[in-house]
Amino acid sequence: MDRRSTCSFRRVLALIAAALACSAAIAQTAPVVLVVGDSISAGYGLASGAGWVSLLEKKLAAERYPHRVVNASISGDTTAGGRERLPALLRRYHPEVTVIELGGNDGLRGGNLDAMRDNLDAMAAATQKAGSRVLLLGIRLPPNYGPAYVQRFAAIFSEVAKTRKAALVPFLFEGFGEDNAMFQSDRIHPGAAAQPRLLGNVWPALEPLLGAPPKQR
Repeated sequence: MDRRSTCSFRRVLALIAAALACSAAIAQTAPVVLVVGDSISAGYGLASGAGWVSLLEKKLAAERYPHRVVNASISGDTTAGGRERLPALLRRYHPEVTVIELGGNDGLRGGNLDAMRDNLDAMAAATQKAGSRVLLLGIRLPPNYGPAYVQRFAAIFSEVAKTRKAALVPFLFEGFGEDNAMFQSDRIHPGAAAQPRLLGNVWPALEPLLGAPPKQR
């Protein structure tokens, strides 16, 4: 390679490096939608990119929202785990909107509902204190847990949302929760066909939290 070719090659490398640095800077300054959830939002049992959080990321890009999505969901997580993890996530990402999808594992394990409520309330309060808008995603339990426990469990999400003046999706599985064909073989985790339905239930509550529509920016 002669000197002229070497110089040209170096210029190309410099341009590529500058473009990558610019893209990284834009990504770091883009407003963040943080999702703190369990296996439902982690995409348990699904192909990569098939979960509702991935579909949300694609929808935001298609509609030209500037937001990037950070999915901090962990399969098996509880409200206690989310409460412990949340402060570090808020410090790291400074989210504009925080979606909290936790509680299902607390209920399925027959956990203490007062503790679950305290955890969700503390998460919502900490999120708002950090300057982030909160969206709570509610879930329901099967009837075999007993009517008193099931009703108390379901009411917690609306109670916390009302106390903290947070946005709420009362039931994440609305419209398909009784349809076994929409779930994986464990009858707990929604299958691939249900993921657009999950996003469809989340979007009406999430959209107002994102700020002005893209066409008005």
